[in-house]
Amino acid sequence: MKYKAVIFDLFGTLIPNFSEKEYRQIMGDVAINLLAPPEPFWEQWMATFTESILGISPDNEDKITRICRTLGVSPEQNKIVQTCGVLFDYEARSMVPRPEAAEVLSTIQQKGYKTGLISDCSSNTPILWENTGLKSFFEVTIFSCAVGIKKPDPCIYHMALEKLKVKPRDCLYIGDGSSYELTGALKVGMHPVWIRIPDEREDNFRIDEEDWDGPVISSLKEVLDLLQ
Repeated sequence: MKYKAVIFDLFGTLIPNFSEKEYRQIMGDVAINLLAPPEPFWEQWMATFTESILGISPDNEDKITRICRTLGVSPEQNKIVQTCGVLFDYEARSMVPRPEAAEVLSTIQQKGYKTGLISDCSSNTPILWENTGLKSFFEVTIFSCAVGIKKPDPCIYHMALEKLKVKPRDCLYIGDGSSYELTGALKVGMHPVWIRIPDEREDNFRIDEEDWDGPVISSLKEVLDLLQ
């Protein structure tokens, strides 16, 4: 076997990214409901993105409360709780695996490869992950908000490698290129591959996307070709 393990990113890889247009519209509606100005609210939301995915801001209620305080607005507590529900429901609707994801992951398992997941995400994601139907295909799952580390920090890759008990050179990494994840994987000695879905480039919500000149695939099914 050329590799012994495959580590996947989540958003933009196993699950399509949020539509940036739709996400901004949701956040605009949320701001209005909280009596906050939409554009400054969005700017504050994005400015505290890193705090969310590192678990510094433990949940949306905490984050929204602090943003409102920064913007000088004081919505009633029930409005904040209602807003958290709206955001949770939106993420739940959006967190649907690609149609081929389960089949591809099942085949990888059957071929004897170890599988891991590394996701830069906030506190709702580990909860919603339980209902995606993908959990059983993974031996190791690492969520940045739970471990306090995000890509491309080498520690988050090494954490997954150690849990899988594989060396970097024996591991394939598949991601959509957010958070400089591919360069991060390459620097620790893994074999990163950019998954670039042709119809998903124009309206995708991505953070710190990198320019990548390494291997590229256009569908999850192509991962199986890399394991031949």
